[in-house]
Amino acid sequence: MLQALGGTVPPNTDHAVSVSLPTWRTNVGYEEGEDWVMTKMKCGYPRFFVHPIIQKLAQEIVRRVGDLNLETATLFASIKTARICHSFLLGKIPAEQAHKVRIVNFVPSPHTEAGSTAVTSTLSCVIYPNEYASIAKQVWQHSGNGISSRRGEFCLGALEDGFLVEDKGSATAELISQRPCKGPRRYQAKNGARKGSIGDSPPRGNEDGRDYAQFIEERFGRNLSTSLANQAKLAVRKRIAGVLTADVELPEALETASSEGRVAGISEDDVLLYPSGMSAIFNAHQTLLATRGELPSICFGFPYTDTLKILQKWGPGCVFYGHGSSEDLDDLESRLKAGERFLGLFTEAPGNPLLKTPDLKRIRALADQYNFAVVVDETISNFININVLHLADIVVSSLTKIFSGDSNVMGGSAVLNPHGQYYAALKKSYDRDFEDIYWAEDAVFLERNSRDFISRIDKINSTSENITAMLKESPLVKNVYYPKYSPTKPFYDGLRNPNGGYGGLFSVTFHTTDEAIAFFDTLEVLKGPSLGTNFTLSSPYVLLAHYGELDWARSFNVDPDLVRVSVGLEEVPDLRARVQRALDAVQNVRK
Repeated sequence: MLQALGGTVPPNTDHAVSVSLPTWRTNVGYEEGEDWVMTKMKCGYPRFFVHPIIQKLAQEIVRRVGDLNLETATLFASIKTARICHSFLLGKIPAEQAHKVRIVNFVPSPHTEAGSTAVTSTLSCVIYPNEYASIAKQVWQHSGNGISSRRGEFCLGALEDGFLVEDKGSATAELISQRPCKGPRRYQAKNGARKGSIGDSPPRGNEDGRDYAQFIEERFGRNLSTSLANQAKLAVRKRIAGVLTADVELPEALETASSEGRVAGISEDDVLLYPSGMSAIFNAHQTLLATRGELPSICFGFPYTDTLKILQKWGPGCVFYGHGSSEDLDDLESRLKAGERFLGLFTEAPGNPLLKTPDLKRIRALADQYNFAVVVDETISNFININVLHLADIVVSSLTKIFSGDSNVMGGSAVLNPHGQYYAALKKSYDRDFEDIYWAEDAVFLERNSRDFISRIDKINSTSENITAMLKESPLVKNVYYPKYSPTKPFYDGLRNPNGGYGGLFSVTFHTTDEAIAFFDTLEVLKGPSLGTNFTLSSPYVLLAHYGELDWARSFNVDPDLVRVSVGLEEVPDLRARVQRALDAVQNVRK
């Protein structure tokens, strides 16, 4: 069962979202950056670990337009997202070094099919001195706007075959590139001499686009068209709006709809797709700043780490209520009564990793009275189990998780409440500023993966209740954190849909670190970051998310030795047997 250190999770998956860190020690080694771990990493969670394909593409970009010995590149799908990184870098480095940070854009060459439905991609590259890589990585991690590995794979092939070229203004329009570049493979002679290349006269076949069509066919094994990708995105948006609940093929999905969604009057037009869940949160914050002005935010409850970092590093900062308690709301109300004003309150329902649910009804009442927006991250439980949209202005989610389930594609969504107090203003801002940078092939995978997500969630809910009850009964266990057993259960139940459950994520703690290690190391499931997978997945979550701030996490009652488990689709007897063997290992340590 144990996957080798550094292998993809799931195994043998080129675009896997998780990576195997199979023991407690390997997780510590990863956080410490130890060579025996890092040299074996074939992938990682995409916002924390740049996929090898993207690394290769970045190196090729720098080789062509920079200095490989001195410079590094961070890659984005649009000029707008690249400028966010560029601006962040300039704000962190000495002013006299600013000229060394630049954006280089790559665009489809005229050899592609102009006006056709064939997929193309632009690429905006922020290039900077190597010593600033850690600063750029913050943007990659926090914003979630970086390119996906599938887009990276496509762009690398297009670059090598001459279908993606540096944008040099008028020079690009004339299809002139001074840098050596291979032409499309079909026009290369067997002995290596080029019969036709970008920079020479174009191969004659390019005049009618046949070569690019072949390129697409070779890359995808079929013609992946923009129309197919747009249909997939539409079906996904309809599912997220709640107006499509049937498990149907794509053509039927575009025709099938119920009369009601998550709230009355909602449509797929109120759903926006992003390359990751974090990108949805980042852009929700950016949109609120553009709509309501430069006001500080509120981060309510112990959050997923990057949400707090976004609110702290962009805009005028935030007030952090890490306990998410009624006393915290009392303090917030006293601030509001004293005249403090806020942009919005960002929270999770439930939170990660303690699975506590905020008092959203009270938060909504305060927001209405004192004019701030409410942004709720529903990733942990998802909208099949709970409905928070009527209490929020924007609901964000990581589609990478249970909505997809297969752990092989990233995605995120933001849903606007059509009855929210800021709906008209937010809709106007999104209509003006939103750009669709969700990669075509990722959308196709996400749509296919999500067709059966309702039935998957039902099974995972049931299994999770069974396993958490088993752990609650064990005297070896210190605490089980799960919405059903949380002191905030009444708040969760107030949000539950008629057939909704308590989700597939729980956390467990033990009485000593050695016991926690024994449980984690013995538990026969895949081990790595992420959650919401179709297979059970576990991690020492606090070590991974807060390794450099464990005392800070402990101050909010988050145990550094906590083990987090995301339940999959395994049969209950099988999973109970695995958990029992892990508990037996805890008992042996106690002896």
